[in-house]
Amino acid sequence: MDTALLIWNRVISWTGIFTNIISDRHPKFTSALWTNLHQLFGIKLSFPTAYHPQTDGLAERMMQTLEDMVRRFCAYGLEFKVFDGFTHDWCTLLPELGFAHKTSIHASTNQTPAILEKRMECQIASRFLEERIG
Repeated sequence: MDTALLIWNRVISWTGIFTNIISDRHPKFTSALWTNLHQLFGIKLSFPTAYHPQTDGLAERMMQTLEDMVRRFCAYGLEFKVFDGFTHDWCTLLPELGFAHKTSIHASTNQTPAILEKRMECQIASRFLEERIG
C-alpha cells in the first residue's frame, strides 16, 4: 500500500494517469502492485522486443545524460550551500540535478524539458532577479 501511495503522490498526481507505459521486462513492472495499478487506471503495459535498442533509445539517452551530470558532480567535488552549510548529500543534490536538466535547453528540440512537458518554463532565481532588478 505504501508503494501505491508513493506512486500516486509522486507520479500520477503530478503527471496524470498514463494511457500506456513502455517498459523493459523488469519484475517491478510485472508485479502484482503494477498489475493492479494497470487494471485500476486502465493503463496499457507494453513490452518491447528484447535487445532492441531503437525501442528504448530515448530513455537510454536520458540515462546517459543524467549519468554524465552525476559524474561531473562527483569529479569536481561540487558542494551546494544549504540552510545549515555545505552538503554532498544525494537527497539534496539529486533534485538539483533534475532541476538543472529540466531548465536546460536541449540541442535536439531547442526547448527545455519543462516547456515540452508542462508547457511552461520553470522560473530560475537568476532570471527572476534579472527581471525584477534589471
